[in-house]
Amino acid sequence: MKAAKDYIVFPLDVPDPDRARTLVSLLANDVGIFKVGLELFIRSGPELVRWIMEAGSARVFLDLKLHDIPETVKRAMARVAELGVFFATVHCGESRAMLEAAVQGAGGRVHVLGVTLLTSISAEEVAAAGYRQAYSGDLRQLVMKKAGMARDAGCAGIVCSGREVQAVKAAFGPDFQAVTPGIRPVGRGVAADDQARVVTPAMAIGRGADYLVIGRPIRDAGDPAAAAREIAAEIETALSD
Repeated sequence: MKAAKDYIVFPLDVPDPDRARTLVSLLANDVGIFKVGLELFIRSGPELVRWIMEAGSARVFLDLKLHDIPETVKRAMARVAELGVFFATVHCGESRAMLEAAVQGAGGRVHVLGVTLLTSISAEEVAAAGYRQAYSGDLRQLVMKKAGMARDAGCAGIVCSGREVQAVKAAFGPDFQAVTPGIRPVGRGVAADDQARVVTPAMAIGRGADYLVIGRPIRDAGDPAAAAREIAAEIETALSD
């Protein structure tokens, strides 16, 4: 069974590798996974990923959201797998073939997550992008459609908001992993930033989320490690309920 802190994915959304190393050193005992995104990876590359994995027991989630023709995605994911990271992302996009290629490239060495719908995206933006009303009027239906593509392609799970987790688990079972961004602890500004579909840690855990991506509430706290421990306590309470 995972410890409460192991549910916490902390995104290293900083441009400076020295700042990233400071955060890793500060939080290594209080979070389960460090997420490395596009900005930091472009700046620091595989070297930083390897350093994080050697810095402690926390795993690495490489969040590059691959999206290209299937053969390119397959080859890129094979290189990702060589790094030894735990999670890596690919956009669900328009093609199941691209998702299948990502899984093939991973070769069982990294857990591939399909990105369904970014939590910053609103229903109005989905409608403006040309999706029919059945999807723009009910974003959960769009997430479920893309989640089904990811599951059928062999992905380990998906990234989705806490509002869709319960339906995803009901449809695809407990082993299909749900990684949930847009998490805002109680009293820490649930709707004060650019995440349009947010929930609290307890809400996400209660709905079946397997991992919670929690960035600003920890990073911007006066004592980030203490903030992470407070969130872990909230998760522990939710797990025991």
